Amino acid sequence: MGTSGTAGTAETAGTIYVVTGSATAPTAMASYDAALADANIHNYNLVAVSSVIPADATVEPVDTAPDLGPAGNRLTVVEARATTREEETVSAGLGWTTGEGAGLFYEASGTDPEAVEETVRAGLDAGRDLREWTFDDEQVVVTTADCDGDGYTTVLTIAAYGRSEPIL
Repeated sequence: MGTSGTAGTAETAGTIYVVTGSATAPTAMASYDAALADANIHNYNLVAVSSVIPADATVEPVDTAPDLGPAGNRLTVVEARATTREEETVSAGLGWTTGEGAGLFYEASGTDPEAVEETVRAGLDAGRDLREWTFDDEQVVVTTADCDGDGYTTVLTIAAYGRSEPIL
């Protein structure tokens, strides 16, 4: 749960973990925190970056994040997130494309999971068009939940860049 500092160092170096979470709670922030807990990244201070995957990184989708360091540390992420209080479906999608060098993440959110996936794929296409890099792989993960209107529901799909780092 992000509380020890040494476990997992070798296997997390150079790995970007794609995790998902969803939760319902009485406030929007509480549902976000609970969704982060569902993904096991709730004990970190998240720092969002735009979307470039370093050339030497491995992207690995997992059910929940492994131990990425002590609680309170800074964790670099690319985040797709959506919160609603309405009786509706909510989705957060994250896609990535990689190849011989650097790669890209794109994210989107909305109420229609298929439209979210289409938006992510269109973003990846546009990002590839801007670069003269070689891309040979593409994956998309969309997290979806139904909100019953009793509280707030948050869904998220997050790419967590390796181990956390001290914030102080």
